[in-house]
Amino acid sequence: MKPRISVITLGVDDLERAVGFYRDGLGWPTEGIVGAEFEQGAVAFFDLQPGLKLALYPRASLAHDAGVGLERGAAPAGAVECALSHNVASREEVDAVMAQAAAAGARLAMPARVVFWGGYAGYFQDPDGHLWEVVWNPKWPLPDD
Repeated sequence: MKPRISVITLGVDDLERAVGFYRDGLGWPTEGIVGAEFEQGAVAFFDLQPGLKLALYPRASLAHDAGVGLERGAAPAGAVECALSHNVASREEVDAVMAQAAAAGARLAMPARVVFWGGYAGYFQDPDGHLWEVVWNPKWPLPDD
């Protein structure tokens, strides 16, 4: 696994309010909320610097997407405050990184699968419970390494 963070996802209580804060209050450019046509798919992205984005995602949607805390109806405290995303170049690389993480002691929160927006992703939690998404997004080419 290359040491790369592509997206920092913040779990938020009110997506519209959070977008307003970053867009209107801080002046950060965004296309606004996208994915609202999908159940639990609404998210907003902000370009931070080349190769790094901030995503705002409702906490309940992040918990559902990552498969954490669903058995109790709510995610455990802190589990969906933040997710680090590691983008890779292919579906096969998602599977390889997920296997590497599991072999190193990670808990697979959500096995890699085709996701509703057309990519391929899975989630794992490191031994301290921090949430990582490993994702191939066909619409986001990776910078040359």
